[in-house]
Amino acid sequence: MEHPENHEDYKGLQVNAGVGSQPITNPYRNIRRTRKRELSVNDYVEGIRKGDVSILGRAVTLVESLAESHQAIAQEVIEKCLPYSGNSRRIGITGVPGAGKSTSIDVFGLHVLKNGGKLAVLAIDPSSERTQGSILGDKTRMEKLSQQKDAFIRPSPSAGSLGGVARKTRETIVLCEAAGYDNIFVETVGVGQSETAVHSMVDFFLLIQLAGTGDELQGIKRGIMEMADGIVINKCDGDNVDRAKLAAAQFRNALFLFPPTPSKWKPEVLTYSGYYELGIDLVWDMIDRYFAYVKSTGYFERKRNEQAKYWMMETIDEQLRHNFYNMPEVRALLEQKELRVLNNEQSSFTAAKDVLDCYFQHLRCPEN
Repeated sequence: MEHPENHEDYKGLQVNAGVGSQPITNPYRNIRRTRKRELSVNDYVEGIRKGDVSILGRAVTLVESLAESHQAIAQEVIEKCLPYSGNSRRIGITGVPGAGKSTSIDVFGLHVLKNGGKLAVLAIDPSSERTQGSILGDKTRMEKLSQQKDAFIRPSPSAGSLGGVARKTRETIVLCEAAGYDNIFVETVGVGQSETAVHSMVDFFLLIQLAGTGDELQGIKRGIMEMADGIVINKCDGDNVDRAKLAAAQFRNALFLFPPTPSKWKPEVLTYSGYYELGIDLVWDMIDRYFAYVKSTGYFERKRNEQAKYWMMETIDEQLRHNFYNMPEVRALLEQKELRVLNNEQSSFTAAKDVLDCYFQHLRCPEN
């Protein structure tokens, strides 16, 4: 129907016909998407060695995959990348939630890149205990660093299995080093079990603290502070400067109560502001002094060797658990023993012995 407003008597006014009815389905759904070309082991290794970020990301995805076919390829890639690894400085960064780890990594990373290095950031993101999902939003809090071509940021979900993630993170370190990244940051999910795992794969362990949160008293207790090679008090700016300096003094006093570190290095306590980028040079100078010290004493190589042996044993433990719990005979017997234990018909200890005896018996006589 013609609109009367379009009559020539109303030349200054025009009404268009409007938009017709739209399809209820996506018009692009039948367009075939091009699949990525399957890469061989040599393709992965060559791409990683050239510093191809896309291929590096795909290789890390293989490492994190639970599929056996992916794991077989990933292990071959890692083996061929091993001769090109080990030439980086591995730095673990931890702290309580809200301490400013991601913001600090952002400014620390820019400092590294300014001096001509390449940086890989491996962030372990906590997963929901209910859904096993993760936000993986660390990149959004590293706005400046994520825009740099010489920075590679890879968040990984913990998915409720911290040990598995830690092993995959260590394997990812090998790939990143082979790709030419000479500085590796490993950010933990927070204060807890993750610190022990991350401490076993890095050269320098940095603990980020806050002033006025009660952590000064907790610092007297052993635990995470024994692992720290350096302690930094963040948010030392504005009205918080005096509190930050007081907290630093309290942490220094607490460190006197601890025995000497295995490296004989005396952990330092510094203050800085990640948001305002104050004192970043001092923190990095401390890290430089640490590496110069441990390399001069030979502790650097000894620690790397101890870590390699540790992860070999951890991998053996993981494979044994996987083999044990996936043996059909063991799984069947476990269900029976669980019922007997729950019904108070057998003790937990004798039930466990029966299951283990079954496992060892089938190892000795697989045909049975």
